[in-house]
Amino acid sequence: MSVLEKISDWKGTVAYYSNHFKNTILHKMISLLLLHIVLFEIGALIFISLGLYFLVIEDTTFIATIGMEISALTLLQFLAGQRIAKDYPGAMNITVYFILNIIGIYLLN
Repeated sequence: MSVLEKISDWKGTVAYYSNHFKNTILHKMISLLLLHIVLFEIGALIFISLGLYFLVIEDTTFIATIGMEISALTLLQFLAGQRIAKDYPGAMNITVYFILNIIGIYLLN
């Protein structure tokens, strides 16, 4: 869902993250970094969706695992950004999602 929100209100998203990272080294690269994140999120969405299909229909976990791994990389990027912005409560929330993601990868393997 977050990728749809980012794309549907691109200007608002850029403004929000520009403000969030205004005192960091990332403040001049927000649009480029958001594009990078959106591409990762779309990749994760595609692979997880296809992976769910293959998991249910063909009982194979390979594509779902790739989707979960892309999702984990995306969450690590979010986590690094929150740490750079010194948003420690935000980083803590992302860490919970990351741990659940890792558990999902473990269960798929």
